[in-house]
Amino acid sequence: MKIALIGYGKMGKAIETIALAKGHEISHRIGSSNRELLEKDSLSQADVAIEFTTPETAYPNILKCFEANVPVVCGSTGWLEHLPQIKALCLEKHQAFLYASNFSIGVNIFFELNQRLAELMANQPQYDVKMEEIHHTQKKDAPSGTAISLAEQILAKVSRKKSWINDQPPAMDQLAILSKRIDPTPGTHTITYTSEIDDITITHTAHSRQGFAAGAVVAAEWLQGKKGIFTMKDVLDL
Repeated sequence: MKIALIGYGKMGKAIETIALAKGHEISHRIGSSNRELLEKDSLSQADVAIEFTTPETAYPNILKCFEANVPVVCGSTGWLEHLPQIKALCLEKHQAFLYASNFSIGVNIFFELNQRLAELMANQPQYDVKMEEIHHTQKKDAPSGTAISLAEQILAKVSRKKSWINDQPPAMDQLAILSKRIDPTPGTHTITYTSEIDDITITHTAHSRQGFAAGAVVAAEWLQGKKGIFTMKDVLDL
């Protein structure tokens, strides 16, 4: 499989290492200095693109993949206001698109645990809920995309919380997310339900980028030859 890496920073290089070890070929290594390789005629040589860039560049990068008829796996965060347009274009142009705020297999299992715990706590109003996320200082968006996904899962189950708020004192109906940026930290997400009697806490701690990178390669392998809109739930059959 020929993979176009759109974003060749630490994550792109971690994906490259795993992809090459699995026998895949890297057809493009696209960073800020050679974005001209995103032109349609060049990108169409790839079987799939893996896009890990910035909130500002993710949306146009995905459009370039669609124009080139290349399936795209996207892990960029902070751009999701454009997600409805991307989904509509994907279906209109019969493309393949897979987005995940986090490709780690462990994190996606953690998502399932988070939803189940939220269901159990939905009718326990004596518990408040809050979240903390820690990442390295180079991460540009806060809260993280993973934290937003976790928060939205909680809001869907716990009706006493109507919205989330980041790094500010919350109202009673708001889910507080505290974002910390500390080096070196690949990523930690903690959800705590607290009452006067006790606390219940679940935490996922990443030890390296390898889990994210390996999941992205698995997603790219799975996406090849498909059309439509997918998530890691589809890849992992969760």
